[in-house]
Amino acid sequence: MSSDIDIKWMNRALELARKAEAEGEVPVGAVLVRDGELIGEGWNRPIAAHDPTAHAEIQAMRDAAQRIGNYRLLDTTLYVTLEPCPMCAGAMVHARVGRLVFGATDPRTGAAGSVFDLLQSDALNHQLAVDDGVLAEACGDLLRSFFQRKRGKA
Repeated sequence: MSSDIDIKWMNRALELARKAEAEGEVPVGAVLVRDGELIGEGWNRPIAAHDPTAHAEIQAMRDAAQRIGNYRLLDTTLYVTLEPCPMCAGAMVHARVGRLVFGATDPRTGAAGSVFDLLQSDALNHQLAVDDGVLAEACGDLLRSFFQRKRGKA
């Protein structure tokens, strides 16, 4: 069951996902929170930034690292509307993010349990707590409608 706090931050991530969509990007948004305070946020920008690494999670972690002056993002929770890919999961491990909360699962490239389980692998030097399914329907609907429009099926 989702907490009110998780729903609050996932709603903010959904706002950012809509910002990505308005920019013509895949609608994924992310926020990074520490001690109840927003320290970083981002939305998908690979097309606009001409940067294959400009996923929402990476953008949020970069924003937070700049704000706090440290690439170690200890004791943080990352909220993202879509299950992270392997690249983003790897970055979370390196940054030592404490917890991941995501909305929709990604059955193609999900690295938090769907296809891979990088975030809780004993083979890596850091594991994250993972909670999924927070506002999953809203997150999934946003993605589905985006791709339906892209494919001309709307």
